[in-house]
Amino acid sequence: MNFSAARSDAVRAVNQRWLLKFWRQQLGTHRVPQWLATNSENLSRMSDHLSFLDVTGSGDAIRFHIRFHGALIGRAYGSADCRGKYLDTVIPPNRHREGLAPYKHAVAARYPVYTIHDVTDRAGRVVHYERLLLPFASDGKTVDRILASFEFICIDGGFDGNDLMQHQSAPTLRLSAQIEPNEFV
Repeated sequence: MNFSAARSDAVRAVNQRWLLKFWRQQLGTHRVPQWLATNSENLSRMSDHLSFLDVTGSGDAIRFHIRFHGALIGRAYGSADCRGKYLDTVIPPNRHREGLAPYKHAVAARYPVYTIHDVTDRAGRVVHYERLLLPFASDGKTVDRILASFEFICIDGGFDGNDLMQHQSAPTLRLSAQIEPNEFV
């Protein structure tokens, strides 16, 4: 999966734009914002759309341990509670490569990663699945946590979000980009 450089205004959802600005404000003098410095109370209003993952291992052995995921994400992935699981056990095996690539890229690049995929619900309605991954580092350099934000938008209005991500043969990729801090607008 190729990740083009994009400006922050490529991010469409208002909540995700706020999160991107929040991430940028947390940078300070570090290459990657420190998680300990964040005020997580600011994130509670959008917790249904968020997932917090710890990064374990490195290189080919890198894994993403789910510390928290919101209710909306649980419904979409067909799992009420993924806490304590690894992301590669939640994502269907046939989608590991493209499903894990954005997370791996966020760790390697140390920049936010934004993707948009088209998926369909049970009734065949197209749903835009927008994901923003924000890397954090305890030491300000090495990514050891990712804050993920998910938005599901259907131009037709309502859609069936239950098990939305479990029934996809191959979501259609519309955009994969890394947002560099000097490209924030």
